[in-house]
Amino acid sequence: PFFSSFHIEMALTYRRKIQKEGNAVPDELEQNVAQALYDLEQGSDLKQDLRYLFIVSAKEVTVSAGKSAIVVVIPFRLLNNFRRIQTRLVHELEKKFAKNVVIIAQRRILQKPGRNNRVKRQKRPMSRTLTSVHNAILDELVFPAEITGKRLRYKIDGAKQLKVYLDKKDQQTMEDKVDSFCAVYKKLTGKDTVFTFESQFR
Repeated sequence: PFFSSFHIEMALTYRRKIQKEGNAVPDELEQNVAQALYDLEQGSDLKQDLRYLFIVSAKEVTVSAGKSAIVVVIPFRLLNNFRRIQTRLVHELEKKFAKNVVIIAQRRILQKPGRNNRVKRQKRPMSRTLTSVHNAILDELVFPAEITGKRLRYKIDGAKQLKVYLDKKDQQTMEDKVDSFCAVYKKLTGKDTVFTFESQFR
């Protein structure tokens, strides 16, 4: 029947745009994001750019009551390819899902060398430290906006909060996304942040 063959075809098409670790089965959101990428590849001028691109996962993060954002995780080696079309791609995905969308590269954090793990046998690359990975996530989260400064603040209760200064020129396009940035960064790193477009040197 047409209906079943249509669904089989759809299953095959979305699978071209997602490769999960261990061949795990994508959940419904991941299928929908992958299918959206395939549809854009077939029906837009992004065809050439998207041809060899795929994602590894997608997850929904609660921002506030009635609002959520979609985090799309991509292979690290494809980061520069995605960046070439990211502004347009994110716009198309946000239009489709009616949510803020952020694209993050997949990274692994290596443990500090210690007596009880084998990491001590090799030098840990700086790019794989906790701090480096968290900084990279922050840069990717706000892309294409530029971070002009950061300041670590301590609240009255002793909790830390990272204040992130974004370039004033990006305020018009990014202002409605800062709450999503906070929620996603907290989910991915456990750290509290606040984003501002004011000058760091006021």
